[in-house]
Amino acid sequence: MNILVTGGAGFIGRWVVKALLTENHSVWVLDNLSNGSEENIKEFYEDKGFIEFIKGDIKDIELLEKVFRNKFDVCYHLGASINVQDSIDDPGTTFGNDTIGTFNVLEQCKKYNTKLVFMSTCMVYDRATDETGLTEKHPTKPASPYAGSKIAGENMVLSYWYTYKLPVVVVRPFNTYGPFQKSGGEGGVIAIFIKKALKGDTLNIYGDGTQTRDLLYVEDCAGFVTQAGFSDKVNGEIVNAGLGRDITINDLAFLIAGDADKIKHVEHIHPQSEIPKLLCNYRKANELLGWTPKVGLEDGIAKTRNWMEANQCS
Repeated sequence: MNILVTGGAGFIGRWVVKALLTENHSVWVLDNLSNGSEENIKEFYEDKGFIEFIKGDIKDIELLEKVFRNKFDVCYHLGASINVQDSIDDPGTTFGNDTIGTFNVLEQCKKYNTKLVFMSTCMVYDRATDETGLTEKHPTKPASPYAGSKIAGENMVLSYWYTYKLPVVVVRPFNTYGPFQKSGGEGGVIAIFIKKALKGDTLNIYGDGTQTRDLLYVEDCAGFVTQAGFSDKVNGEIVNAGLGRDITINDLAFLIAGDADKIKHVEHIHPQSEIPKLLCNYRKANELLGWTPKVGLEDGIAKTRNWMEANQCS
């Protein structure tokens, strides 16, 4: 198939590109490099299936019109602003990228009847209330402009399914981590903790550390995302993916640091947007796609640590 990956030079995007190339598809990547890096995908340039990297923005309608003349079978739309604090400080940029940019991509998909896989987030949910986890029917709560922009994007995407029967699917992966993730600023918590542990620094936890996260290894996430693009069973659906196990940030920090003296609690930078409990129920993904995560948390942390050590991310 001919496939476009927006945000394909980002953390999850590069793993989606790798999975698609492994399956011998023809892949184009569109990315403005605001979050991603061309270094993430340079290893694919010699692959016969990697057709082109286009540095550009999903808000550039003229560019999108040119790119979509390649007549893609599937568009994996991962291009987005992803930083919660940035969305609080500058909601307009996040809305422009995550909602208006998504609309622009949708319009091109409608023109060419290209299936759209929209990368949403677990951050759209209200807190989990029990150990059965969050299903796709759980209430949403736009606790940050990032979550609000993603919910708006989801609704636009699904409206094109109901109105035009454009094949679309909304995917909501839970907190994803692994090699190539940024380890600074508001990067992934595991990458940040491992970087500090490798340097012998103190691991800082926002708030009391009792908040929980369901942590999904990036290759499991990429496998889920790519499968969603090839199955008609999920058209018009919202589908979760996660490990199905949550862990407190306190326990996660100790798992990585191995020393309680190396852990410190600090004032939360955005407590109003914190979700106290995130736990994924991925039954729908299992039933419709046959998907299940393969990498456990401890193994995934070890893989990530090994990669970060080998690539001098310390």
